[in-house]
This record gives sequence, structure tokens and C-alpha cells, in this order.
Amino acid sequence: MNKISIRIPFVDLKIQHHSIQTQLQQAIQDVLEKGDFILGQALSDFEAAFAAASGTEYGIGVASGTDAIALGLQACNIGPGDEVIIPANTFVATLIGVLHAGAKPVLVDCDPQTALIDLEAAAKAITPHTKAIIPVHLYGQMVSPHELLDFADTHKLLIFEDAAQAHLAEREGYRAGSVGTAAAFSFYPSKNLGAFGDGGMLLTRNLDVAQKMLRLRNYGSSQKYVHIETGTNSRLDTLQAAVLHQKLPYLAEWNSDRLNIAQQYDMELAPLAAAGIIPMQNQSDTGHVYHLYVIKIDDSCPLERQQIQEQLTAAGIQTGIHYPIPCHLQPAFTNLGYQQGDFPQAEKLANQILSLPMYPGLTNSQIKEVVATMAFILSGETQQLLHI
Repeated sequence: MNKISIRIPFVDLKIQHHSIQTQLQQAIQDVLEKGDFILGQALSDFEAAFAAASGTEYGIGVASGTDAIALGLQACNIGPGDEVIIPANTFVATLIGVLHAGAKPVLVDCDPQTALIDLEAAAKAITPHTKAIIPVHLYGQMVSPHELLDFADTHKLLIFEDAAQAHLAEREGYRAGSVGTAAAFSFYPSKNLGAFGDGGMLLTRNLDVAQKMLRLRNYGSSQKYVHIETGTNSRLDTLQAAVLHQKLPYLAEWNSDRLNIAQQYDMELAPLAAAGIIPMQNQSDTGHVYHLYVIKIDDSCPLERQQIQEQLTAAGIQTGIHYPIPCHLQPAFTNLGYQQGDFPQAEKLANQILSLPMYPGLTNSQIKEVVATMAFILSGETQQLLHI
């Protein structure tokens, strides 16, 4: 079996790491020399810097984005008996975080143009037990802050942002993480701001929430060997924080590069609209940070998504699907009682979406090659793929 040579990877982290390699090595060396590997100075410094950059007060580093949701909800006093509204088309970490907090996730459909949560559908899902809504700022685009705040005020709900894909995203004068009571971020390596392993953070402007979160991540301890509630061990490593703090000053530039790449894709893909290739809608102008660049392959397309993806792979171009199975159809969550057809927009998108290569450093020539290859595939001229 011939091994396919990857010409354009889906993500390439080497480019950004090579550009700041000296700074990263020095940051790691500083921690090694200091030896404060758990809850060290580099963590405190990064927590403060990331909170400030995101327009809020407090940052509490944890082991993962999932823990940021689960522990963050608990810090907001959301737990057993409470219902939390989430979109059906999100990564399962959102749902799992709600479950780990002891609350009940209530799923709703999405806007087919943006894939963001449908607030009209959310309004219909509210019961006397609903305590919070988790807007997922998907693909790098925020849910409208003004609409969210109006929604929360009308229904007396807490806003808990899932901003795992939206580092420094902006919309309507707000930055991701500054809209609600609290927000969860992930620093998984491929995120816009990524660590060298797992990591996450809760942001909040509420001092009580911040203090409770500090306890929950560290065995429920307010001081050593004094445990005032049931917590866990979920701390962002000092080494990871040092790496992230070195990357943070470059994040705005990297996000700008992502936006430029997205705009180039938009321009190159425009002629393929007649063939059913439609980019997901940007309603945030320059505030979209494009963690992912996602297209829809709609019903007018002459080929199915699987055919297009397989032929792109054969041509050495990696792609992804975010996400192929909505949360309510995942085998692990059948006990929630949802069925096929409950969320038609999320289900339809799951069969249409395709994520194209997106990372700082992706060149215009590579973008043109991705789109040209798609055009050849759609024209049926697959025999020319290896000669583009």
C-alpha cells in the first residue's frame, strides 16, 4: 500500500515554534532552575496576563479545558438539580463538563449559517430548573454578546462561556471570556494559544468564583492541609504556563494571520459557490480568530463530502470534520433521551462541514493549491491532482 505524502498538513505547529524557539527554551530553563513545577510563579504571571488580555479580572489555570468547564460550573454554584443549556454541535467536552459538575445538559439546535447556538431554540428549552447557558464560541467566532446578555437578563440565567476555540476573539466591543460570569479556555496544542500538552483556564471577574475555583483545582484546599470542600487535582503545570506566557505576546499577530488566511480562502472559494461549496458565515468582521476554517458542502454539490475529503487526502491535503457526530447522537449519551431528528440543523451540518488547513504561516500559494485541488475534484479531473 502506497504511503500518501502530506503536502499541506491540516495544522503545522513547527512554524510558530521555530520563530520563538529561543524564548521558549529560556522560559523552560527558568522553571527548571527555579524548580517550582506546581503552582509556581510562571503560572501566576500567565494567569494574570491572560485574564488582562481577555478583558477580565481573574485567571485560574487548570489541567484541561474540560476541567475548566466542570470545575468552573461548580465554582459558579451550578450542580445537581440544575439544568444547563448547551448547543448540540460542540465537542463533547462541553457536555462532559456539565455532567462532571453534576448538572443536567439540555441540548439545543444551532444557526446553520454560523453553527453557533440558536438562542430562539434555547428560549424554548428553558424550564424552572434552568440555571445557566453555555454559548460555545465555535471555530473562533463569538456568539453575539448583546444577544446573550439580553437573553440571560430576560430569563435570569448565568452565562458561562465555552471559549476553547476563541482566544482573544472579539465581537460588539467584548472579548471572549469577558461576557459572562465565567469562561472556560483550552490550551490544547493546536489551539490558537496552545501549550506543549493539555491545559486550560477559567476566567472570571467575580472574586468569589475565582476563590472557589482556586480551591476546587487544589483538593478543595484554602491553605495547605485545610480542605473546606471536595475538590480535585487539576492544576496547569508551571512549565506549560511558562510556554503559554511566552506565546501570548504573539497571539494577536497569529490571529491576524488566521484572519488574512480566511479572507484569502473566501476569495479563492467564491467561484465554487455554484458547485455547493459555502464557507461558514463570519458575523464578527475582524473579531473572528479562525481557530478553524470551515466550509459547507451543500446539497447542490455534485460530490459528497466523503468523496471530496478522500480525494483531497489522496492529493496530500489534510482536512478535518468538526464535528461528524452531534453530541445527542453519541453512544455515550443515549441516557439523555435525545433521538435522531431532534436537532435537524446540527445533524445536517454534521454531514456537510469540512475544515480546511488553517494555521499561522499557511501561504497564499498553499491556499490556492487547496482550492485548485477542490476545483479539479469537483470537475471530475482527478487524474490531474498529482500534477497541480
